Amino acid sequence: MSSVFTMIIEGDLPGTFVWKDDQCVAFMSINPISHGHTLVVPRAEIDHWIDVPSDLRRHLFEVAGTIGAAQKQAFNTQRVGLVIAGFEVPHTHIHLIPMDTMADMDFSLAADSADPQDLDSAAGSIKSALEK
Repeated sequence: MSSVFTMIIEGDLPGTFVWKDDQCVAFMSINPISHGHTLVVPRAEIDHWIDVPSDLRRHLFEVAGTIGAAQKQAFNTQRVGLVIAGFEVPHTHIHLIPMDTMADMDFSLAADSADPQDLDSAAGSIKSALEK
C-alpha cells in the first residue's frame, strides 16, 4: 500500500509543493509547527532515513539546505530547524521548521490542520525566495 506521501507525490491527494525534481519533492506540512513548515520527501518510498542510499541522502540534504535558506529569507526567522523523526508516516521525510527559539521546535505545537490559504501563502513566499 502506498504511503500518504506517495499519494501526494502522485497527485492522488492534494499537496502544496515548493520543489519537485526527479528524486524528491518538498511540500507544506498540513500539521505545521510554524508558518512555513515544509517537508522534503524522496519519491522513493523508503521508511527509515538510514536506509536511504547515500547519493539520494546527499541530494535530500542539498535540497533541504536550499529550501531552508529560502525559508530563512522569506520568513525572516533566526533559524530553520531540521528534524527527521519518521514516526508519523513510514516514508522518509525531513521537516524544515522556521524557528526563533528552541521552543518553536516542539511537535506538540503542531496544528491539527492548516488553512489551505495559509499553506498557499507560505509556499508562495518560499517559491519567491527560491527564485532570487
